[in-house]
Amino acid sequence: MKSLKLKLIPTMLCSLGLLTASHPIVADEAVAPLSAAILQQTAMEEIKHNLVFMVNAIDSKQWKVAEAKFADEVFVDYSSLSSQPGSIVKASELVGGWQNLLANVSTHHMLSNFDIAIDGEQAEAFSHVYASHTAEGIDYWDAYGRYHHKLDRINDQWKITSMTLIMHGQKGNLNFLQEVGKMNADSKQASDTADKSAISKIHFESEGERVVGNLYFPVDYDPKKQYPAVIVSGSWTTVKEQMAGLYAEKLAEQGFITLAFDPRNFGESGGKTRFHENPAQKVEDIRNAVTYLQSMAEIDGDRIGALGICAGSMYTLMAAAEDPRIKSVVTAASWLHDAEAVKLFYGGEEGVQEKINAARQAKQKYAETGEIDYIPSISTTDPSAAMYGPFDYYLNPERGAVPEWSADKFAVMTWEDWLTLDPMPSAEKLNTPTLMIHSDGAVLPQYTKQYFDKIATSDKELHWIETDLESPYHQFNFYDRPAEVNESIAQAKQWFSKKL
Repeated sequence: MKSLKLKLIPTMLCSLGLLTASHPIVADEAVAPLSAAILQQTAMEEIKHNLVFMVNAIDSKQWKVAEAKFADEVFVDYSSLSSQPGSIVKASELVGGWQNLLANVSTHHMLSNFDIAIDGEQAEAFSHVYASHTAEGIDYWDAYGRYHHKLDRINDQWKITSMTLIMHGQKGNLNFLQEVGKMNADSKQASDTADKSAISKIHFESEGERVVGNLYFPVDYDPKKQYPAVIVSGSWTTVKEQMAGLYAEKLAEQGFITLAFDPRNFGESGGKTRFHENPAQKVEDIRNAVTYLQSMAEIDGDRIGALGICAGSMYTLMAAAEDPRIKSVVTAASWLHDAEAVKLFYGGEEGVQEKINAARQAKQKYAETGEIDYIPSISTTDPSAAMYGPFDYYLNPERGAVPEWSADKFAVMTWEDWLTLDPMPSAEKLNTPTLMIHSDGAVLPQYTKQYFDKIATSDKELHWIETDLESPYHQFNFYDRPAEVNESIAQAKQWFSKKL
């Protein structure tokens, strides 16, 4: 270990201009006091540099650069500004929120008077901060105070793990953030209170990729008010113009601002592996949708719920189990499976394993060549299709066979992600008020009941719709048939009105 220090220390001293021919290092013992001081000073300079570099990246809107200065999760406390308690969030969510909020804002952060203490692999840093904010058509806003950062040494880099703002004062327009939030919304849609039946197209970032959605407003929308919001997610492979958009539109009629979006890899959204049903990505997309909605002035950030239909229920429940910002959940005809359930639909144990093997080969091919193997999404003649059978919703242009959806492309690599997914354990972590709507004729009714029984919170309700249809054929009625949709919306309205 001593020889390693002897090799490293001269290099560091040279880089600092402190080692010359007249200052040779003759022994490890001779340099130990000096090296310890130099190492400490170097670490302090690195910490200071990283903090300044991070705020400069925000000012220059280099969001990925700013994100790289944080640990994967960070405790953020802006309670001295917003009165909301601090919480642990993903760095991607934190920086994504800044990106959305500051899209049309020029900022200038100045950090000074650093006070840094290092204890092994951890450090604390206090600094003065003065932050200026300007935006076209809005009076300036300056905020100043102290930052308290905590950092950990991770992979030989100091990463921010905690950030607390201690406000000392403000100048200028104290409503700046609220006015910026309004400006960020689609101005034409937001100002048109006479006709809110039109859809406002929006976009936000999810893990560095663009997600496109449709935002629906209540008919009597008032831009001076704040509204509860609901994120709506549809079945697997679907786009916002299908069941998600229908539920979002109908919920907006009940007084909520609602969002239906194309998950990554589908529709108008980004994603390199097109038509790849990636459950982990879909869960993250829902969480990043929460971040986007919280940046909007017309939405109460503490009153955001989520509704999922079919497989969208699975992703919504998993997201809510991880993200306490989702305050209430409703599911309709939830698709919930485990390793045994998928055998019922995909050819038993042998059929499931064949599909998983095909997915692994497709992933390897993509990694080596960039080519994606596809099969049809729906077919009545091709047994290899993702959905093989006379499922009218996906075949009928008057129902779900809309031009925006692809009936002929399903990424083979999906099978492994889909068939190995088990959402059932998430129930034990779900403390969010939850309403589940289902029927004996929908898919896997016993799994919905099992999941419901395991939900951690006692604030839950199971609403069962009567039907003469056998499972799973009643499932598709929940997608667009007036009786099932209207009953689900009525239940959802009542639930969200109480819980949001």
